[in-house]
Amino acid sequence: MEYKIMLIGCGTVGQGLLEILLKKAEFLRDCHDFEPRVVAITDMMKGTVVAPEGLEIDRVLETLKAGKKLNDYPGKKQKTEDYVDPLDLIERVEADIMAEMTYTDIKTGEPATSYIKKALRTGKHVVTSNKGPAALHYAELQELARVNRRHFRIEGTVMSGTPVFHLFENGLAGNELREVKGILNGTTNFILSKMELDGMEYDEALKLAQQLGYAEADPTADVEGFDAVAKVVILANALMGGKIKPAEVRRQGISHLRKKDIQQAREAGLRYKLIACVKKDGEKIEASVAPEKLPLTDPLAGVMGAQNALTFETDLMGKVTIQGAGAGRIETGFSILSDMLAIGRCQKK
Repeated sequence: MEYKIMLIGCGTVGQGLLEILLKKAEFLRDCHDFEPRVVAITDMMKGTVVAPEGLEIDRVLETLKAGKKLNDYPGKKQKTEDYVDPLDLIERVEADIMAEMTYTDIKTGEPATSYIKKALRTGKHVVTSNKGPAALHYAELQELARVNRRHFRIEGTVMSGTPVFHLFENGLAGNELREVKGILNGTTNFILSKMELDGMEYDEALKLAQQLGYAEADPTADVEGFDAVAKVVILANALMGGKIKPAEVRRQGISHLRKKDIQQAREAGLRYKLIACVKKDGEKIEASVAPEKLPLTDPLAGVMGAQNALTFETDLMGKVTIQGAGAGRIETGFSILSDMLAIGRCQKK
């Protein structure tokens, strides 16, 4: 079945998605009856290209890899301005699914939230890897999707392509969720791992993380727990029906920890991890992000490097732990694909 796809944002994640669609075209068609036709792409830095008959993905990628803009795409296309505002493009382009992959603003959720609202109101399903809209406006956007009989899916917002929402929606369906806790930031987990295993001080480990591309030049969002706060809010609201806001989450980062703290914990048979946790007790939901000393028997204690992991505490299955990538070009691109495939399955019912 063919699906017309439009991309809002074509940076690392968007290009990762395009690479997957190109590489796995036959597999997706034969095994999932999914034939995507990318009809429009717009990106603030890379320009805009529109082709109702479908873009040749290999030529799009070649154009971008050559350092050119989308407007320089050599295939058949409509004539447009060099850059078309996403709100205008969403209005004028006929598409089944919009993949929203613009930058994250965790304070306002904009401009991504406005793009998502426009897409839902114009009859498009929406998939996104953007934490801002999911953390700040999840209930509102889901209601808008329901009213318009469309899907709003957010798999890539918490653990990249590692299945969090798909797992609970399908594999753990029928379970009541009591608690979710885990490691939701690869940067801090890498730093803590280096401090323990290589005896580094915090500043040394942070510098290495920056050199390897795990940490930004300004690492505040990661090391002070803001990134994990956004993700734990999404879990609380999407999986537990909460109405929590980021400011309501108790938060502490890892920048105060020193090598001696890590070593003392290790001598006691414990291991520091930055743990994001959300608990439900009746109607009450509480969320927190803070360093915790875990016993080495805890599955989360064994998660090292830049990996992420979550433990679900359920009424029927007890504790179930998943581990996988929490970031990455292909991994997050896959999260967008997985949500598109889920929409496809629902359309066939």
